[in-house]
Amino acid sequence: QVQLVEFGGGLVQAGGSLRLSCAASGSIFSIHDMGWYRQALGKQRELAAAITSGGSTNYANSVKGRFTISRDNAKNMVYLQMNSLKPEDTAVYYCNADIRRWDGVRAAYWGQGTQVTVSS
Repeated sequence: QVQLVEFGGGLVQAGGSLRLSCAASGSIFSIHDMGWYRQALGKQRELAAAITSGGSTNYANSVKGRFTISRDNAKNMVYLQMNSLKPEDTAVYYCNADIRRWDGVRAAYWGQGTQVTVSS
């Protein structure tokens, strides 16, 4: 009923940039907070960046000043611009959204994940 699909992962050298995109589709009445989480091999999933429906943002200390989260409410999309990438940014990046459906149900949804690999 609701699907999140991420785009834009890949392999980049340290110091490079990538832009991730996530599109939400389906029976969506409204989208509240959206965010990007990441999970490195052998580690727990952690929040990288989040944005409210009003545009307020929150970043993990490790990405502040390098990553920028934004959203397009008209298109039900969220983006993550990643600059000055470091090898430690290597992870699977997941899109997350707090969505209320037309049937009234409100729940958190996840994308399938996209791999970001930063080579040194």
